[in-house]
Amino acid sequence: MPREHDYSVYLLANFARTVLYIGVTNDLEGRLWEHRTGAKERSFTARYRVNRLVYHEEFGDVLAAITREKQLKSWTRAKKEALIARGGNPGWEDLSAGWEKLRGTPYPYGGTKNEGASVPG
Repeated sequence: MPREHDYSVYLLANFARTVLYIGVTNDLEGRLWEHRTGAKERSFTARYRVNRLVYHEEFGDVLAAITREKQLKSWTRAKKEALIARGGNPGWEDLSAGWEKLRGTPYPYGGTKNEGASVPG
């Protein structure tokens, strides 16, 4: 029987919006901190500078979250972009701006989370 908990499926983008990353976690704020501080230096997100939260969904069941993650990963780029826009973030703003644990955490590749969170379209 799956454990009841809070799980997030999330999409990150780099500043230029050319790379997307999809993940699942039970601690979204902590996981974003890891992405931003380069805790895993050789990871995909560190290599491609992917650290801006552009979309997320919450689940109470880990299996449902993993299933959704796999579904999103199978989608085309266009479908993922439409999801971000339909999810209320057409400007691809950093949705984690102002989160307490992340406040003041610099982006590893210049600026802070409040600078350049969106890219002019």
